[in-house]
Amino acid sequence: MRTSKPLSGSGPTAAAAAALALALTGPAAVANTGISVSTTGSTVSVITSACTQVDGGWGTASLLTSSQTSFSQGRQVTLSGTAAGQSAAWGDVTPGTYTVIVMCSNGNPAGTQSVVVSPAPSPSAVSPTASPSRGVMGGIGGGSEDYGTETLVAGGALVGTGLLATAWYMRRRGRPRHL
Repeated sequence: MRTSKPLSGSGPTAAAAAALALALTGPAAVANTGISVSTTGSTVSVITSACTQVDGGWGTASLLTSSQTSFSQGRQVTLSGTAAGQSAAWGDVTPGTYTVIVMCSNGNPAGTQSVVVSPAPSPSAVSPTASPSRGVMGGIGGGSEDYGTETLVAGGALVGTGLLATAWYMRRRGRPRHL
């Protein structure tokens, strides 16, 4: 007859697995926290508090299209603001996917973030009296949100840790116990 070991003794293992998952996601979670990018219509704006003033300037922000690969190729704007926060904005941005890079005046990058500029709805497409004829349709279309690289890395680390812990437990469970 086979007996199974209760999971009560696996507390340290679970704690170690959780610590490993957090350790794996640590650097990626910190990498993009220096800037915040938003869009309003055809305007893209970026806010940061990571830069310090050097020689009267805070730094430069660059808006890159998907075909541009370096900071100097994008539309560059000088950061303005105070020690509490700096910002920059680009107007008349055509719809598409862009990357915003902020470089502080001391040469250090403040962060990088992707942003999608959506096309403005045409006036004929917006009707104040329109209502759905069959109710709300389910599906992934507008019901999901892209949480970015940090979430994907954290989820992947948790899934990987779970797979490793399961394989380890199953391997240990399959061994015969001899005194």
